[in-house]
Order: sequence, then structure tokens, then C-alpha cells
Amino acid sequence: MSIEDSYNKNKEITLIDIAKELNVSKSTVSRALQDHHSISGATKDAVRKLAEKYHYQPNAIAASLFKKSTKTIGVIVPILSHYFFSTAIAGIEEVAYNAGYKVIICQSNESYEREVIVSKTLLSAKVDGLIVSVSKETINMDHFSTFISKNIPLVFFDRLPAGIKTNMVSVDDYDGAFKMVEHLIRQGCKKIAHFTGPLNIALSQNRLQGYKDALSKYDIAIDDALIYECGFERSQAIASTEKMLADGISPDAIFAVCDPVAIGIMLTLKQKGINIPDDIAVAGFNDDPTATVIDPPLTTVIQPAFEIGAAAAEICLKQIARPGSKYIKKILKTELIVRRSTIKKKLAKPLV
Repeated sequence: MSIEDSYNKNKEITLIDIAKELNVSKSTVSRALQDHHSISGATKDAVRKLAEKYHYQPNAIAASLFKKSTKTIGVIVPILSHYFFSTAIAGIEEVAYNAGYKVIICQSNESYEREVIVSKTLLSAKVDGLIVSVSKETINMDHFSTFISKNIPLVFFDRLPAGIKTNMVSVDDYDGAFKMVEHLIRQGCKKIAHFTGPLNIALSQNRLQGYKDALSKYDIAIDDALIYECGFERSQAIASTEKMLADGISPDAIFAVCDPVAIGIMLTLKQKGINIPDDIAVAGFNDDPTATVIDPPLTTVIQPAFEIGAAAAEICLKQIARPGSKYIKKILKTELIVRRSTIKKKLAKPLV
């Protein structure tokens, strides 16, 4: 069978096919495609023309086994469509591609089971490193421990899991939450509710602790009835807000774990005819683009997503270059951005 017959039958063209067609060895074809000095210009031209004609693609897996590196980094995020994660991925790609690495992006869709599947897929693809933000369901870390046991660098970002020691990148969630709740108190709020994320995730725990400590600093009692384990999604925020109102609980402010949750809260309150911020002030965390579009604009905490992704990639590349290096943990600063969703017209006496 000629190479043209193979091509017409949708058979993948190999080095052997090209070698047979030109009556040369497989190694000659390989060296010609690599522009090796031992191969004549005429042979190189003939090989390249045939490879181009039949759209020959080198076997990346075979090459990676030979080189013991795929020059590829795997990335797993909970939700690709979320502004924070898409921006973090942009930061990862910027650093990785500048270093000559490709990026394979997978989505767990907030599913532990799917996260396990895609992690195994990336392991089979021989990635040189893995960057992860865990799903809201993830508690068991065995699927990630496999990477560590195989000396494949692992970096967690944003959503940091408990019970596993490796490289991590996050913002100071505690400080960002503390400053936000302190701002609400300074606006005269004393009955502040908090809609948390899943409490198996460190960022949710840290933001909750920042909320509690800010209340304690100003001698405001912590009321567990004002704390709702909500999640990260708008639909969950709507359900939690409706439950809060149905329970007859009327806070004067709500601090949400993230902006999508804050926006879900705001939409529900407005539908019920509740004024924001005079009846209930609302604050978020992330600085999602929608925070400036919604009315009133949302007070939030800037979380530098691009920088977080870039830092995760930089750490991953360092660990690839120096296997067995000490684990790196990097914490970035946040910034409070005050907008109209928390500025009450009837401001109480400023706190000192």
C-alpha cells in the first residue's frame, strides 16, 4: 500500500510510511525532520515536502517517553465560565507558554467524581506538573497524592484543601474578610449575616474566621443563626436568602463569600422590595465584572486572579526544574473596594 492509499483511508501517516515512499531509513526521516547536519539538503527537502503533503504529525507521546518530559502542565478548575478561574487560567498560560510549556485545561464542574477522572486522565497524559483549584465536594485527596508519590509537582490555588502538604497559592482570605466586616460595622451595621462557601474548603473557613474576629473586635456577639453555609453559586444564594427571610431573620448587612453569591442575594432582596443598602447592605468578595454593573454597584474585595494564576505557574515550573525542592506557599494581598451597596444614608456615629 502506498502512502497515498494510506492517507486516503484516513490512516495516520508515520515515519515508516515516509521512509518507504522515499526508500530511506526511518532514522533518516527522523533526522531530516529535525534538520540534522548529517542529512543532505535534498533529502531534507524531499522529507519535508512529503510530510507537509500528507499532514504528518509526530507522535508526541512517543517523543515525551524518549525525552522523559511532555513540556505540558495540567490545570483543573471547578468552573471554566467563572470570571475568577478564566482569569487565573490566563495567568497560568502566560507564564507557561513563555517558558515553552503547553497547558491542558480540565473542568471538574464542582464534582469530586469528575475531578478524580480528569486527574487520572492528566496523569496518563504524562503532564510534567499539575495546578488545581478543588471542587466544592472534594474532601478525599488520594487522587492528588498519586502525583506527589510520582514526584510530579502539584500546586493548589485559591481553594486550598486540608490534609495534604504541597505547593499552594492564595490570597489572605482572612484579612480580606476582616476588613470587609469592619467596613460594615463602621457603616453602623450590628446584625451582619454571612453566607459562607462549603466549609470543607480553606478559603471558606478563613473568610468565616475573619468575619467572626471582626465582630469580636467590636464586641458584637456571634450569632450562628446569621451564618448560612451557602456555596459559591447564584442559585444557592437565592435559595439561602429566601430561607433567611422566611425564617424571619432581618440582618442589616450580609457579607457573601464571593460576588456571584452577593449578586444572588441582591437580586432576591430587590425582588422582595428590600432596599439596598439602607435596609440591608450587601458585600461580596472577588471583584467580578458584574460587581460594577449591578445596581447598586457592589462593595467587594479585589482578588488578583491573573497574578494568582501566574504565581501558581511560576511555582510549578520551579518545582519541575528542581525536583524534590521545599514546598512553596505564597499568599497575595487583597484590597477592599467600597461601592454603593454598603453606603448607608443614615450613617451611625463613626467607630473609633
